[in-house]
Amino acid sequence: MKSVRIVIFAKAPQPGFAKTRLIPALSVQGAADLARRMFVHTLETAIAADVGSVELCVTPSVKDAVWQTLAIPDTVRWSDQGKGDLGERMARAAQGTIDSGESVVLIGTDCPELSVYHIRHAASVLQHSDSVLFPTFDGGYALLGLNGFSQLLFTDIAWSTNTVAFETLFRLKQLGWTVRTHRMLHDIDEPADLRWLPTTWLMKAKQ
Repeated sequence: MKSVRIVIFAKAPQPGFAKTRLIPALSVQGAADLARRMFVHTLETAIAADVGSVELCVTPSVKDAVWQTLAIPDTVRWSDQGKGDLGERMARAAQGTIDSGESVVLIGTDCPELSVYHIRHAASVLQHSDSVLFPTFDGGYALLGLNGFSQLLFTDIAWSTNTVAFETLFRLKQLGWTVRTHRMLHDIDEPADLRWLPTTWLMKAKQ
């Protein structure tokens, strides 16, 4: 049974740096507080899924003092996102994991709906499929799982648009890889998305 590594792409939950598109609805500090809650929730979910190692791929650098303000278990691996657009950064993380002999499950911190069940399901799918993708209602994806690496999946894609999931699925099929998809989930990126948050989360973010 091939081992799985969950790689979480994360921005430091600092005011004015993370979740900036939510600032008009929540304030600078409120958006940062929500970003922190989503970060912690995603990390806890990934660890609780217990399907393999968990890696935080972060910006700014791992050496930045901001990461010392978060209680991160010693079992969690760290890596820097490095330079380049989102595709270049994700490609490096995916290739590094695949080259180590593991399957990779790439997730962000934007989708509180992504649960332990979802991650376990994705890991299970990768035991008999080349790839798995969980699309989001805004046209992106909340999870991409891979057993192999191809630069085609990360190059010349219009990131943060409503074509990302469609284009990624098209390219997976171009590669001739088997792919399983899941029902769509909700990302939290824009003020209109806040209705999909747990009520208690939204109340605390607006305080």
